[in-house]
Amino acid sequence: MNSRITWICLTATVAVVPGHATTYHSVASAQQACFPEGVKFTAADVKLTREQIKAIEKAGGARVRHDTQRVWKAKQNDEFVGWFLVDEVIGKHELITYALALNSNGSVKSIEVMDYRENYGGEIRQADWRVQFVGKKPGAKLKLEDDIKNITGATLSCRHITEGVKRLLSFYELVLK
Repeated sequence: MNSRITWICLTATVAVVPGHATTYHSVASAQQACFPEGVKFTAADVKLTREQIKAIEKAGGARVRHDTQRVWKAKQNDEFVGWFLVDEVIGKHELITYALALNSNGSVKSIEVMDYRENYGGEIRQADWRVQFVGKKPGAKLKLEDDIKNITGATLSCRHITEGVKRLLSFYELVLK
């Protein structure tokens, strides 16, 4: 009887063990990676209205998951230099948390993967894949297999990060600009 209870406990333990998850950046370290030139950040989260959400979804072609967008204004020597946004998209099964840095004109400065929770597809962290977004502006095509290359084995992560960036560029154009 005692061995049966042990087996049940072991089975229950195995059932709740989470999948592979890696944290690569905190908000502060992602900010430093995106704006390494000594920039100061001021939180400026935006609570979206239903109308804004609908407009962003229409322009960006992707669902807005939360009605509040995490945003920071980036300033260097009291001069506005850009925006820093934290967002989440679904990978295959789990959420991917990433940061998007925008220049003051709304073009993509850089992108950093902060948390990756999937077992596969972590190659989206490779600099040569992420650099494809640099310079993209609101209205850019941003389509996987077109102007953004896919990574074999990471297709859903690539697609959803691409959609997320396009949605955030629409957010910039419609709300922040």
